[in-house]
Amino acid sequence: MTSLPTGYAPSSYWMASAPGPSYPTLEPGWEGTAPDVEVAVVGGGIAGICTAWELARAGRRVALVESDRLAAGATGHTTAKLSALQGLAYQDIRGARGEEAARLYAASQADAVDRVRQVTAELGIDCDLEECPAFTYAEGEDTMEKVRAEAETASAAGLDASFTTETDLPFPVAGAVRVAAQAQFHPRKYLLALVEDLIARGGLVFEHSRVVNLSEGHPCRLTTERGARLRARDVVVATAYPIFDRALLFPRLEVKRELVVAAVLPSDRAPRGMYLTPEDGTRSVRTAPYRDGQRLLIVTGEKFTPGVGDVERRCARLIDWTQDRFRGAEPAFRWAAQDNWTTDHVPYVGPLHPASRHAFVATGFAGWGMTGGVLTGRLLAARLTGGPLPWEGLYDPRRLHPVREAPALLRVQATVARHFIGDRLSGDGADAIRNIPPGGGAVVRLGGRQRAVHRDDEGELHTLTARCTHLGCLVRFNNAERSWECPCHGSRFAIDGSVLQGPAVRPLKRIEDDEGGARDTGRGRQ
Repeated sequence: MTSLPTGYAPSSYWMASAPGPSYPTLEPGWEGTAPDVEVAVVGGGIAGICTAWELARAGRRVALVESDRLAAGATGHTTAKLSALQGLAYQDIRGARGEEAARLYAASQADAVDRVRQVTAELGIDCDLEECPAFTYAEGEDTMEKVRAEAETASAAGLDASFTTETDLPFPVAGAVRVAAQAQFHPRKYLLALVEDLIARGGLVFEHSRVVNLSEGHPCRLTTERGARLRARDVVVATAYPIFDRALLFPRLEVKRELVVAAVLPSDRAPRGMYLTPEDGTRSVRTAPYRDGQRLLIVTGEKFTPGVGDVERRCARLIDWTQDRFRGAEPAFRWAAQDNWTTDHVPYVGPLHPASRHAFVATGFAGWGMTGGVLTGRLLAARLTGGPLPWEGLYDPRRLHPVREAPALLRVQATVARHFIGDRLSGDGADAIRNIPPGGGAVVRLGGRQRAVHRDDEGELHTLTARCTHLGCLVRFNNAERSWECPCHGSRFAIDGSVLQGPAVRPLKRIEDDEGGARDTGRGRQ
């Protein structure tokens, strides 16, 4: 296995190439200077931005509230495919929900792809939008039969899907599903243009404003960690993993993280289709316009539960695969993305809980958040303005099919229980601190309590409480991204304990030496 190359950016190309402007923070006292809004959208990724924009376009007064920067979470770390063909999804959906559900899913996803085309033209957005075919391919004979079945299932669902053995990949495939006229784009260029238009339509936008409480009523009230309050008739929670779980969605969501490598290729050697295979732990391939007549090859894979396994080794495997299949590809960027999978393979978009009349949620996009986010905006804007779409019921979070969902639900909960209980029973002693190398981290037992200890590149120790502030699972160290991650529900924390990704809304507490923190028992293995 090759070592990780040096001299490339450990950051998202989308973030680096479209930094975007800054927006104000929602501060205490704001409520006394402006009227209430009709809709408050919590979460500034593609689902939140598209929802806020669609509502503003429909004449509603909207506030968009983001805990960090707009389009900088999962949306800023996506592969940015706009495709109604999504791996082997149609077999999964038909098996879990039936043929009509598969048909509605295909229609709604195709509508989302078309919506991006329409809005790009309407607003004149320069977002590198390119039309191209999408493929789900197989190299091995075992997977090929599933691919052939997916072509038939997707076609029956209404997509223009066909089975083929021809692709423009530089290596042979056994077969593939092909759907024409799909698209790819630069997500931040598209979404930041929507935000600009949202503001022009009277919308309010806030960054670095973490919402920590929702009180449903007439009106609903949101409170941020700074104590600012915002009142709205309706609230949409679009925070990837919901920060509120009044619908008990947590047992029905599985969190996965995927790695991304972006490498430079000459334009004449770059494939122009969008590709995905379920083999090798999933491999997704597309290219994007780069510079000097080159294309950026974007490869995704190595799906894993946050906090589980050696992430640096996974990165090396993904780079190996990329350079083996695409000779001469020079890695330029690497990053990672995180998403949630539902137990019946269809996202949750609709009321936050069964009794909710004014609070809504969007989550569970299963790695297809670009079409899922655009669909969310269309669906919730239609619902809140009196024009429901035909697939509204398909995505309703209140659905539950105990018999069909039971195996997946039990599997998800068994995994959570294993981490919640098993991790507590295994603890490292203080001697383990000496074995933490510079740049590394581990959960160790100190004074009878579990602590998350990181040694920085200079050898200094940084100690935090090790229990996730969401529901108390023990965090684990991600050695590639240098972060603490919760394997139960995917919350992520920086080395200083601050929240990088929810559902947690409170940081891990920093532990000083005089509070039982880790004292430096050695500089680690050099």
